[in-house]
Amino acid sequence: MANQESLNQLLQWGITNSDTSRNDPSTHPTDQPRDPNRGLTPKMLSELLGGPSDADRMREAMTAIVASLDHVDLENKLIAWDNLEQLIEQIDNANNMESLGLWVPLVRQLEHAEGEMRRMAAWCCSTAVQNNVKCQEKLLAVGAIPQLVKLATEDREQAVRKKAISALSSEVRNFQPAMDELEQTLPESLWRRKGVEAGDMDAVDEVIKVLRDQAAR
Repeated sequence: MANQESLNQLLQWGITNSDTSRNDPSTHPTDQPRDPNRGLTPKMLSELLGGPSDADRMREAMTAIVASLDHVDLENKLIAWDNLEQLIEQIDNANNMESLGLWVPLVRQLEHAEGEMRRMAAWCCSTAVQNNVKCQEKLLAVGAIPQLVKLATEDREQAVRKKAISALSSEVRNFQPAMDELEQTLPESLWRRKGVEAGDMDAVDEVIKVLRDQAAR
């Protein structure tokens, strides 16, 4: 059901674009004709037409992702991943992942036998936490950093290693607890120095460069 704010927006759009309003010169004093679609967002349109909400689509995507390959083949799982990744590009949707219970099943996919599944899981982690401290906190809380470090340093597929590093890069920037966890988790053969400041972008870049150089081998 549409929330109160959306209902108010829809009501205002309807009033502004009603036949009476369009024919009343006082409502648009300029000579410029009004675009009836102006101010009508995709979310409002979806709610107006009774379509699935973003939360519904996120749940549906994860349902397909975690289903067995007997029920949902890899091609359709990847479509579901793509849909989920695009949805959580919006910060409100990313922040809604916790209430929808999506973090745990997402992080579990980092251990999937299929490389493309691991890659997409890392990609979605990266998208969700980028410039989003609430999601950075959640990714740390669900224990994903050691798993991402393992993918970044050990995965047999370079594409997976790259996405895992991207996720780590987004996770630790300006978020000291994650930076501390990363330093504790990295093999000493790669990184021995401790005490990198998460807000020092040059220092963070140095750590990430070590991972990227390792992944390129």
